[in-house]
Amino acid sequence: MIARAATVGFGAPDRPGAHIFRVEIPAGRNDPVVIVEDYGYRGLEGGVPRDEERVVLRRSVWSGIADITRREFNGRLKAAKVLTSRWHTGTNLVDRLLGKELCVLAWAAETASDEQLPVICGKWAALRPEERWWLFSMTVAEAGLPEDTQRGWRRALFHALSDGDKPLGRKPRPVQEDLFRLPLFRDLE
Repeated sequence: MIARAATVGFGAPDRPGAHIFRVEIPAGRNDPVVIVEDYGYRGLEGGVPRDEERVVLRRSVWSGIADITRREFNGRLKAAKVLTSRWHTGTNLVDRLLGKELCVLAWAAETASDEQLPVICGKWAALRPEERWWLFSMTVAEAGLPEDTQRGWRRALFHALSDGDKPLGRKPRPVQEDLFRLPLFRDLE
């Protein structure tokens, strides 16, 4: 039997120096939520910063995306037989890959109206994890900091996921068995 690595929060490795994301949720109801990429031990080496803020969200936007991300992430963590979590005031630790997916949704939603948030969340939920990772990589390459709201891929995410007046008619794809394996390579095992 293979022992599972210990995790905290939303699948973040329970060991120092891991590359993770932090979601800082302040106690004040009107204070913004900040998502930070923490490079762990890799930080401060070879020009890599210790950590980088990726997005600062208005509390109303965070409230609009928090539930779908909790459900999506917990479904995947449960399928991988990893402890689930919930969002709480203070610092929330998130697995590196899940953090990338969270950033894609946060970037798409950061300038959205209350009416656009359900559409954005529905279209984000219909994306495969690999698609979200690719979107993160493309976006962070040119517009991955909080002040980059209206630039390049970041703005394109908003337009792509908010286009239309309702969420996609299809349901999100079923949860895959293993959070850390791509289905593309399943036949090679």
